[in-house]
Order: sequence, then C-alpha cells, then structure tokens
Amino acid sequence: MRDIDHFIVGGPGAAATRFGDVFDPNSGAVQARVPLGTADTLERAIAAAQKAQPGWAATNPQRRARVMFAFKALVEANMDSLAHTLSSEHGKVIADAKGDIQRGLEVIEFCCGIPHVLKGEYTQGAGPGIDVYSMRQPLGIGAGITPFNFPAMIPMWMFGVAIATGNAFILKPSERDPTVPVRLAELMLEAGAPEGILQVVHGDKEMVDAILDHPAISAVSFVGSSDIAHYVYRRGVEAGKRVQAMGGAKNHGIVMPDADIDQVVKDLSGAAFGSAGERCMALPVVVPVTDKTANELREALLPAIASLRVGVSTDDEAHYGPVVNAAHKQRVENWIQTGVDEGAELVVDGRGFSLQGHEQGFFIGPSLFDHVKPTMKSYQEEIFGPVLQIVRAPDFETALRLPSEHQYGNGVAIFTRNGHAAREFASRVNVGMVGINVPIPVPVAYHSFGGWKRSAFGDINQHGMEGVRFWTKTKTVTQRWPDGSALPKGSEDGGPSRIQDAFVIPTMG
Repeated sequence: MRDIDHFIVGGPGAAATRFGDVFDPNSGAVQARVPLGTADTLERAIAAAQKAQPGWAATNPQRRARVMFAFKALVEANMDSLAHTLSSEHGKVIADAKGDIQRGLEVIEFCCGIPHVLKGEYTQGAGPGIDVYSMRQPLGIGAGITPFNFPAMIPMWMFGVAIATGNAFILKPSERDPTVPVRLAELMLEAGAPEGILQVVHGDKEMVDAILDHPAISAVSFVGSSDIAHYVYRRGVEAGKRVQAMGGAKNHGIVMPDADIDQVVKDLSGAAFGSAGERCMALPVVVPVTDKTANELREALLPAIASLRVGVSTDDEAHYGPVVNAAHKQRVENWIQTGVDEGAELVVDGRGFSLQGHEQGFFIGPSLFDHVKPTMKSYQEEIFGPVLQIVRAPDFETALRLPSEHQYGNGVAIFTRNGHAAREFASRVNVGMVGINVPIPVPVAYHSFGGWKRSAFGDINQHGMEGVRFWTKTKTVTQRWPDGSALPKGSEDGGPSRIQDAFVIPTMG
C-alpha cells in the first residue's frame, strides 16, 4: 500500500500520526493512505509561500502567463495517466475523468491571457493636471479547500487564477482522492513556477481550521456541502479573510409541454446519472408541466434508464462507475429509503446493484422517483447520487416557483421551444445559473461560476473576471505633476537627452 505525501517545500516534515484511507471504489479495497496534517504542517507550507510569493508577484504578467502555457501543455501530455489515476480513486469513468481535467484546463487557458485582464483603468484629466489610474495587485497567500467529486477541475479553477495573478497558493484537497492534486502541483513546478508557489497539504477538519485561522492566508476558496460552506465562510470572515464558499445544490429541469421529449431524455440520462450523480451541477429533479407531459416523459425515461450501463471506471462502455466510498453509498441508499417512507413512488430502485467480479465495489444502480412532493425531505436535501426525482407541476408558474423557493440556488434548466417562456423563466427564476435547453449550465471559463441562496456564501464567484477580482485587490492612484523648470537639454556632445533615454524600449523577454 502506498503513502501519499504532502507537497511542501523541503518535504513532508515530521512523520504523521494520523492517516486517512484512500479506497479503490471499484473493488472496495484500501489502495493508499494519506497523512492528516496539523497546524505545524501548514506552518511549514506558509513559510515557503511567504518566501516565494514576493518574487513571483514582482514577475511580470507575461512571464507568469508563460508558466500557465507550459503547465497546460504538461497536463495535456499527461492526460491519460492523470485520468486513470483520478478514476482509480474517485470511481468516475475515464471519459468523465478526462472531462474533469479538461474543464479545469479551460480555466488555465483563461489564465494564459492574464496580462490582458490585469490591465487597470486610466482617466486622463480627471481634474486640472490630474490623472487617475488603477492597478490590480495580488493578495499574498491564498488557500483552496476542494471536494472529492472534481479532484482536478476545482483545484485548477482556484489555483490557476490565484497563481496567475501573482499569489502563492496552498491547496487542501479531499482526503478521499488526493493523488491527482499532488500530481498537478508537481507539474506546476515543472512548468516553471517557483518552489513554494503551489503546495498541497492533506488533512481533515483540523487542517481546515488551521487554514481558516492562519493570519498569513488572505483569502480562502471552498467547494463542498452547504453546512460546511457556511461554517468555512463564517469562520474565515471572522478571521478577517476574503472567502468564497460554494455549497450544495438541488438543480431542477423544467420540461414544458412543447419540449422535445426525446432530447430531454437524452439530456437527463447524462445530467442526472452521469458521474454517478456526484456533482453539484447534476440535474436530480425534473419538473414536467402538466400530467400529460409527465406521463410521456416517464414512459420515455424507463427504457433509457434500463439501457444505462454501470461498470468499473475503466469500462469504456460504462455510462458511470461506482460512488467514492462505502459511506457515501450507504448515504445515497438511505435517501432512497427516505423517499419511499415519505410516500414517493419508487419507479426504478437502484439499491442492491452488484457487479459481477466486483461485488465489494461501491456501485449503485440508477433510481427514479415519481410523484415527489415539495414537502418531502428527500426533495429538499441534496442526495448526490444516481437518483432522479419527478415533481409534477400543473402550470408554468408552479414550475417556476419550485426552484425559486428551494433552499438551494445553484443551477436550473428549462426545456422548451417557446422563446417567450424561456426568456420569462431566465429573467424571473431565483437561481444563479440558468440553462435553456442546456441540462448542465456550467459557464465557460471566461464567465463566472456561482449559485445563490445556500449554494454559495460570499459575494464573488469562481473563475473568469470574478476570479481575478477575488484573488486581487485594487489600488487606485490619483496623480498630479507640478510644473517644472525648462525641459532637460541634450548633452554637450549631442548625445541623447535624459527624456530620450527614458523612451528607450527595454528588453521584455
């Protein structure tokens, strides 16, 4: 069994006394262990970051962008090995693992243009002889606390923008699948980032609290469940930090009577069950408008669900693989039982699924509920597994209210051919990200990602220009130059004047 070390300048330090198990979700066996670090572990990483960050901040943005270009190329060159490692610890199939990495790389691509987005504003003649300009400067040291479900994408969403803007970054990934985050830090170092600019520390709540309390860390980005997101936000803000904390979700898909049902079924098959439902932008609730639409959708869903192939993560034919560990499998199955107990109709039961030759793996078959009511706890809370719930709505206004009044407000989608209905829905729904005939409305990297209500705590979203704003602080300069005496003259031998010298173009390379 292998050990997965912290990635800290100078090595992991003192021997760990506590460890977490890293499972192979396909077999149920423990494949590695990860040290659960302490405040002393973090202190060593902080010291290295403080040493490296001033020089990195002083490096011109063009050179920092070159490191991003090199990092992108290295990740692409190692795509296959990264995807297999990710799948072996998380359980998602190889295609999903590559998608995980690719979506992270799209933010890195945005970071390759960091010289442009860091340009400030300038006003000439704001007053008599007065000019005003602004500049964006790094915060210093940032930290990221990331979940198990996207061990490549979400870390890159965070550290890409933070590092490109001149910060040092300390990443605390999930202890359930920590190998890929460490490998990404190794590749960043290979790409040319100085030692100490990207480090990885492992741990549980003890490490999280150390990060939130440490005065040298200026900003913290978090993705996870809503209860923990609220805790992270509150504790971090009380410690004087800038915090963005993304929480859970219960995304709805509204199906209007004029929707293309065949396309909706295809979209739901991937959005509800892909990656075993372990993603905050999954679509676990579908809201058909009118009983006629609901009956038609249900009838079309049954053969599509029956055709889904659940397999090991290396099975190219599998639509999804196992969930991350036994505890999460039990949690999902408990929610299925809760739905039954509450009176929802369990149309397809995915419990008890067993894959031949992998009977100890953490597999769950797809489940479908119908006649789910908004008062049910299984509807109100995030299940985070391959479970789709049908909540019937008699009309558009009822369908609009369901996601708008839900405690979560991450994403929502509407399926329709009616442009007016789509426009009205997008304008009025109380949710942060909206898809129109797009089941998983994750914005492209040069826009921003973030939900509303209990899906996000903090005022600034992930990546895009919102990410740049989060990881930088704005300095505004108001300047006026007093009139001087005569302009400097050239030297007696006819050489260039000091003003001419000032306009010699320096070497930028």
